[in-house]
Amino acid sequence: MNKKAKIATGILSSLLVLTACSSGGGNAGKDEKTLKIAESADIPTLDPSKATDAVAFTQFEQIYEGLYKVGKGDEIIPALAKGEPKKSDDGKTWTIKLRDDAKWSNGDPVTADDFVYSWRRTVNKDTAAEYAYMFENIKNAKEITEGKKKVEELGVQAVDKHTLKIELVKDLPYMKALLAFGSFLPQNEKFVKDHEKNYGTTDKDVIFNGPFKLENWKNEDSWDLVKNDKYYNKDKIKLEKVHYKVVKEAQTAVNMFESKDLDYVRSLTPENIKKYNGNKNYKTTPESAVFFLRVNETKNKDLANENLRKAIAKSIDRETFVKKLLDNGSAATDKLTTKGIVKEDGRDYTDGVKSSLSYDAKEAKAYYEKAKKELGKDKFEIEFLTYDKDNAITETEFMKAQIEKNLPGVTLKIKQLPFKQKLKVESEKNYDISYAGWAPDYPDPTTFLDLFKKDSPHNQTGYASDEYDGLLEKANSDTALKNPAERLKTLQQAEDKVLESGNVVPLYQRGLAQLLRTNVKGLENHQVGPDYSLDKVELK
Repeated sequence: MNKKAKIATGILSSLLVLTACSSGGGNAGKDEKTLKIAESADIPTLDPSKATDAVAFTQFEQIYEGLYKVGKGDEIIPALAKGEPKKSDDGKTWTIKLRDDAKWSNGDPVTADDFVYSWRRTVNKDTAAEYAYMFENIKNAKEITEGKKKVEELGVQAVDKHTLKIELVKDLPYMKALLAFGSFLPQNEKFVKDHEKNYGTTDKDVIFNGPFKLENWKNEDSWDLVKNDKYYNKDKIKLEKVHYKVVKEAQTAVNMFESKDLDYVRSLTPENIKKYNGNKNYKTTPESAVFFLRVNETKNKDLANENLRKAIAKSIDRETFVKKLLDNGSAATDKLTTKGIVKEDGRDYTDGVKSSLSYDAKEAKAYYEKAKKELGKDKFEIEFLTYDKDNAITETEFMKAQIEKNLPGVTLKIKQLPFKQKLKVESEKNYDISYAGWAPDYPDPTTFLDLFKKDSPHNQTGYASDEYDGLLEKANSDTALKNPAERLKTLQQAEDKVLESGNVVPLYQRGLAQLLRTNVKGLENHQVGPDYSLDKVELK
């Protein structure tokens, strides 16, 4: 995600290299309003009901607009909403006035009905949207997804053309941030129905209401964003065009920066960090994305053994990993939720999480001996799924070496897949161990913890615990929501519980070391939601 999750898977944007430039061929002064960006993966889909990854959600930020959006400093600010929602006394009914000057790229007005249609489509069980669970705080959403109620019973109503009424189950503290998330975008009903199954898969099968339109989408190769002349705020958009090129080699991006063909390289390898540290174009950006291993207990039955999963988790030296292979400000972690997104009384939420998965080679061997005895074998062959990128294979090989050294008899076979294929294999649980990441969709621990609920479509490991699900339910009860400190303690207990299983093995919280040419102004990076926004960018 997404970030972004947006990762995030994600939503996830795991190991993505982002690069940008103002003029191809290094011809400074030419085509000054065009930004060129190299993305390391193609867009899986531009359908807001079906997207699950950070590449798509970051594009959503540029081509669509919802009620609210993530602004500078990750503040949730009005977009199509005229201002703050008007709330009922109990906080469970929200009335939101919409701007009356917003249009789709075909000239149709954006109305409250576009939100009603979009949200109903997403929660409809026939859509099979992985992010349908994000709507469960809207009245009847869960029952609709389960097929127990009709989509027309969803707690959202177009009071008039530009007034939206939302009935909530609970007054969640992060509800407005949810409304800024990509799954809550409006959709033009006539356009979606006219394009049926192709909707969101080609540039001709997408309609836009944001700062840019997408054109010239060539599968696994490139696409363009052009200024949307129907956007209500078009006069403030400085860029005329953004060109994206799918580029998977990190060093290629750096070489292009050197030759002045790029203005922005989003992720540097350690050797280039050492080279550019101190350069005027060098900068570091903290991130809220956490990277981890998913350990699937449903395909390889050996991994159904908890002691084997724990042995694997405790055999990886994360500190050496981030210093030797990343060296970009990333921080080793054995916790799922990232630092910095939630604080209570000056303390970070993660301070109260008691992970049992810290690196300890001696304890790893002890768990391994228990696993061998329980399984009646001493040799294990495990598939290790990763991305088809140059740095991904290096990082996966490091972890493979660590695990095989500390657990003699374990053999990991690395399998690389393109981003879209990897997401599909994970969703089908057709893997053993997968290198993955997740960025927060909204500023609350549940953005990470909900991934491992028994019925979550993002729970691709086979983990199932009634106790875990019960703790998450308790944390979102009306009683807990009135006592934030106690609520966070309950969530910390839940995180301890899922980490104890070894189904998810946290590795590091990512930091980004970047090159950004000084003439690129106004690019905003985000800790929640999309990776970045381009609506304020100008090239000087």
